[in-house]
Amino acid sequence: MAGEETLLETQGITLKEDVRINGVDYEATLAVNGDLVWRSADAFAGVRRLILDKEVLGIELRGTILTVRSFVEEIKEASCLGAGKREVKRVRKDYVFELETEEKGMIWGDRLSACIGSLGRPKKLYIIVNPFGGKQCGRKIFANEVKPLLDAANLLYTVQETDYQLHAQQIVGSLDIKKFDGIICVSGDGVLVEVVNGLLQREDWNKAIKVPLGIIPAGSGNGMVKSLLDSSGEPCSISNAVFSIIKGKKRALDVASVIQGETKFFSVLMLTWGLIADVDIESEKYRWMGSARFDFYSFLRIMNLRKYTGDVQFIPAPGYESIGVPLTQTEESNKHDDPILSPGGKVGNDKTLQSKRYQGPSVSIEELHWRSIEGPFVYVWLNNVPWCNQDVMQAPKAKFSDGYLDAVIIRDCPKSVLLSLMLKMGDGSFVSSPYVTYIKVKAFRLSPGQRVGNPRKGGIIDVDGEVIARGDVNLSSLNGDDKPKQKQYLMSYGPTIHITIDQGLATIFCPN
Repeated sequence: MAGEETLLETQGITLKEDVRINGVDYEATLAVNGDLVWRSADAFAGVRRLILDKEVLGIELRGTILTVRSFVEEIKEASCLGAGKREVKRVRKDYVFELETEEKGMIWGDRLSACIGSLGRPKKLYIIVNPFGGKQCGRKIFANEVKPLLDAANLLYTVQETDYQLHAQQIVGSLDIKKFDGIICVSGDGVLVEVVNGLLQREDWNKAIKVPLGIIPAGSGNGMVKSLLDSSGEPCSISNAVFSIIKGKKRALDVASVIQGETKFFSVLMLTWGLIADVDIESEKYRWMGSARFDFYSFLRIMNLRKYTGDVQFIPAPGYESIGVPLTQTEESNKHDDPILSPGGKVGNDKTLQSKRYQGPSVSIEELHWRSIEGPFVYVWLNNVPWCNQDVMQAPKAKFSDGYLDAVIIRDCPKSVLLSLMLKMGDGSFVSSPYVTYIKVKAFRLSPGQRVGNPRKGGIIDVDGEVIARGDVNLSSLNGDDKPKQKQYLMSYGPTIHITIDQGLATIFCPN
């Protein structure tokens, strides 16, 4: 009883004790918000501080020994990079506090536990590991770099490995989401996309999509995690990605609906057609190179540049209304054929609206003012986040939840200039070129055509790293009646594909 009274008496006040920390005597204070400060009697030793929500993973109390597990920044002189340059990196450190009595240990431990509990951090996670992505290191990355940090933070978790493509989509389709505070993907961007599609295909999609999502880089591209960490000034690393999840900070994330007829696919990263899609998909045979495969194959593809006929139409964001040309009155009158829109302004047709699954965002017909750009095109690139991988910032103005996609379009460009533009993608400065059209759009229509100079060859439409439509015909596959044998994809190449955005539909863990 006396112990309980002592605990109550310490609530709302800063605690102060003479303690030993890692074997050295200090005077330590523990603030009401959980911040720890300690100073030595030695004036030259200085003051050390741990900020709870930015540096502390978790704690462990055993009698009079309180261990504070932290993940702190260390600044190292990077002599190999030249004079005056420093490298900032987070490292694991344990601080072992030796308190005078077990009662004091309980007081300090309870204060820290209560403060950590008030930060809104996740307590139990469902983790999906892709052992096949990137350089096939997902399992190793989880065991060596993810698990130790989660354990240090006292987090509970369930781990499930994927066995085949779309397995993650099936897993979350039947997952009891009420048991978890987040779904984490140890993978490239592809598994995250599968998870989003799986959640939106559930009958309780409106509750399921609110579950916070997290991604830990274990693939070739890793554009989403790079975008998240870079937006907070954090280096893109596995440990930083894990720590951002542990801290439990969240932000809204736009979700794009990609529609052709009654077929739907949901995207959180990008849609590409032309050069970028060719590089992304055709470079798969060089996957063993990691992210370097993109640079290597980009050079090969530019040297043998393809252009594609076609047409794009879009609803521009404010400030972009002068790009392209307005649709004619005839084209405007055909808007009722758009599967994005129903007479009531809802996505989908009457049949799909009866489904309990997510049908896409609401769009007001009265507000639509479509404009168009005709081909031929070198590429069309729609983006939801700034980075497509750790090395390419393709959409420097993209925001996570502004309700717009950022379209980057090149219609014509000399090969020498195109090569120089590719070299400028690391910082996004390529978009200032007069050869690049950059537009923020609310909705988009893509009508892809055939390759210039080779009408029997179409292109690739790639959404978040997956081919949804392909128009190239392998002549060697012709059978006796001259009909091409083609792999079946989610959508057909040629008919218009409609893309629109639902602002802030999903939630994702982020550093700040």
